[in-house]
Amino acid sequence: MQLFYHPELENNTDQFIFPPDESRHISKVLRKSSGDILQITNGKGLWFEAEILVPDHKKCRAKIISQTHLPPKPYELHMAVAPTKLNDRFEWFLEKATEIGVHQITPIICDHSERKVIKMDRMEKVIQAAMKQSLQSYLPQLNPAISFKEFITQPKNGELYIAHCEEDKKKELAHCAAAKRNSTVLIGPEGDFSPEEIKLALDNGFQAVALGNTRLRTETAAIVACTTIALVNL
Repeated sequence: MQLFYHPELENNTDQFIFPPDESRHISKVLRKSSGDILQITNGKGLWFEAEILVPDHKKCRAKIISQTHLPPKPYELHMAVAPTKLNDRFEWFLEKATEIGVHQITPIICDHSERKVIKMDRMEKVIQAAMKQSLQSYLPQLNPAISFKEFITQPKNGELYIAHCEEDKKKELAHCAAAKRNSTVLIGPEGDFSPEEIKLALDNGFQAVALGNTRLRTETAAIVACTTIALVNL
């Protein structure tokens, strides 16, 4: 099965046109023809079956023949992660986190961050591709990059965790996380959070957690956290 993404489809949509990139992929790469059936999501829980009417490589037209609403998961995971020095490592995190099941991602700029310029358009494409590849009907929300201090003082709900490398009394995330509870997890840059950032997080209700007994790269730590929360909610 191949899944396509069209964010503008709604309950009352009858006929529609795919954007140019999807149109070209359907007609030129996949060589789809009139009458072929496609699976599509709007990224907001609706799953459609559509029949191709005009397989044009610039404006592929189709009509909806059925639709299903898939309920969201009984929890939400918000990952706030410092962008890595190398873009491809952060993109790898975005891809795998989407496949595993994340709801929101916020790039946070920390005291020790080496990368402070974020290419949001590229990140959005990575997330969209991962959603389609993993056949999911909800597109994770990618928030604009924000400073650590701004993020930490914003209103949040659910469980709040910060994973850092400082020697301290920390419980394993796997022992803290509870099923069907919203969670926000902070993951720092290669140089870790600064002591001031850790204190600020703790003062704002975050609990310090460990992700195992080895030191992990930023993107690895973020994936371990995503996987831990997902497994707790199986």
